[in-house]
Amino acid sequence: MPFTSDITTLAIADSSALFRLGVRNMVKQVDGIEVIGEASSGDDLVGLVRSFAPDVVVLDFLSEGFDIDVVRRVKVERPTTRVLAITHQQSGHTLVNALRAGVDSYIKKDCDLGEVEDAIRETAQGGTFFCGKILDRIRQESIDVEDLEALPLTCDPIHLSARETEVLQLIAEGMTNTQVADKLFLSAHTVTTHRKNILSKLGVNNTAAMVMYAVKTGLVSPNKFLFQKEGVSS
Repeated sequence: MPFTSDITTLAIADSSALFRLGVRNMVKQVDGIEVIGEASSGDDLVGLVRSFAPDVVVLDFLSEGFDIDVVRRVKVERPTTRVLAITHQQSGHTLVNALRAGVDSYIKKDCDLGEVEDAIRETAQGGTFFCGKILDRIRQESIDVEDLEALPLTCDPIHLSARETEVLQLIAEGMTNTQVADKLFLSAHTVTTHRKNILSKLGVNNTAAMVMYAVKTGLVSPNKFLFQKEGVSS
């Protein structure tokens, strides 16, 4: 009879040695989870996943030496590896991009230790965990975490005017309606009208879905808005 282990293996990825040490010490107190390696850069993490196939990766994809693409690379290397993102950022744009890239759970670095432990346990068991602050942001942005793949990859042509495309691009980069109006020398009412038309043409009903379309069609880079200030709204 083949040997099976009940131990869940964990990799920790962050440019901060202090953060990695903190997570490692915390995991020592969590039954059934063992740290099998640490990575200080995206390339190191992909190599670690390739060599040791961890069940879960705890990752700050916004820290130096990492970016959102490393999540995709991990998922390509080993689709069954679960990813728990722990970052300082909680903007809606960042959340959407992270979830679409393959992040399974998401918490903030200033969450209390109990929430971090709960997130590790839940993610290791195949579940999804969001801390309270992330849940608040998801609700504010009307992000449907169960339906992030619903937006079609332009199977049917969507015809946006040149002006609508400009407005969409600026909104996807995090500008408010007022900022878009100032940038394009338009009235706020005109921008609001363009926004409504864009939503109608895309068949969506919130800013998060507009951002997803802009990223998927190449209007903005996936990393363009990752480091924006939190709290930007349309």
